[in-house]
Amino acid sequence: MRVVHFADTHIGVETYGRIDPVSGLSTRVIDELKALDEVVNFVLSNRIDLVLFCGDVYKNREPSQTHQREFAARIRLLSEAKVPTVIVVGNHDLPGSQYKANSVDIFETLNIDNIYIARVPEIKLIETASGPIQVAVLPWLRRNALLLHDQMKNLDIDEIVGKTREIITSELVSMAGRIDTSFPAVLAAHVAVSNAKLGTERNMMIGNDPEVMLSSIASPVYDYIALGHVHRQQVLSNEPPVVYAGSLERLDFSDEEEEKGFYVVDIFPGSPPRRAEYRFHSVNARRFLTIEVRIDNEDTDPTHIIVKTIEQRKDDLHDAIVRIRLNVPSSFSGKIRDNEIFKAAREAYNVSMAKEIRNEMGNQKQNWLRKDLTPLEALKNYLVWKNIPPDRQNKLIDYARKLIENKLASERE
Repeated sequence: MRVVHFADTHIGVETYGRIDPVSGLSTRVIDELKALDEVVNFVLSNRIDLVLFCGDVYKNREPSQTHQREFAARIRLLSEAKVPTVIVVGNHDLPGSQYKANSVDIFETLNIDNIYIARVPEIKLIETASGPIQVAVLPWLRRNALLLHDQMKNLDIDEIVGKTREIITSELVSMAGRIDTSFPAVLAAHVAVSNAKLGTERNMMIGNDPEVMLSSIASPVYDYIALGHVHRQQVLSNEPPVVYAGSLERLDFSDEEEEKGFYVVDIFPGSPPRRAEYRFHSVNARRFLTIEVRIDNEDTDPTHIIVKTIEQRKDDLHDAIVRIRLNVPSSFSGKIRDNEIFKAAREAYNVSMAKEIRNEMGNQKQNWLRKDLTPLEALKNYLVWKNIPPDRQNKLIDYARKLIENKLASERE
């Protein structure tokens, strides 16, 4: 039995994008849809028995009609190909009120063939081309609904997080206890596991996520455990496999070094524990690139140094989202020609530049303010700190020496 596992498309993230004149969409949304297209095309071009989409379809809980249309067009292809597809409701899919529909409820309401919406913890028995499989699903639990429970009243935020963790753990234990191990079973969940390494989702979090222990989720009754919510692709356990697919597209510079894509899982017949082989398939996600340049006091043309550094990364610039981070002395902050820098990086998809001004007053200022220095020694240190050329330093010190001598002479008279 072959399964495709992916998560966290976050359709609607538009950072670093611009409006595409043909479609009217943000070019970053087009990036997200292209990554989803790669998953869908892989499913349609291969013998896939089951698709697990582990939550967070959209960036916002109330996506635009255009974003909904684009996602639905791709889900329709999976439905028409008769590939059972489970969509787990993630935290970004949930409405602000418990009485509102979530952003993917429409597929259940329309009763779209082969599309299963996981909105409550339960075990779904799904028929595939290779036989039946049990899919235990754990969507993100609505905190506002949980707050209505008597046990949640009068609790502070940390106590609410703790109680939520207990409820999630209880659901996991309950579902694992109801699994029939005589045929395949997987768990598909949108959840935070305590020892997972965080990715870009930390920039989207509001408050604290309730984290469950790996031991609570890694039940041996499952042949594979497919997770969403954490954007960094990672394997938490091999026996049984506990896997975060990660976000499908790079969303910010936290993802710069991360490969993006989806997992293909083969579950072999036999008695449990069944052999499950899983491999990661990369998608052509938009590249992010950081170029860092430090300018020293002795550098006479900082712009030339920055442009040269950019040109050394010329092969990496094309169509990448680039940030240039400069570390420059305070005395150089107005001597950098921004237009030449942006021209050098014109092959990039998007360019931003940040200057960290290095205020080197610190020790050098203390040096020229020390009480044990003579006026000329203090002046010398000050001129060095201000990066004054040596020839001019000598002239200024000569003038200062003459002024001091004249003042002393007049005082003697």
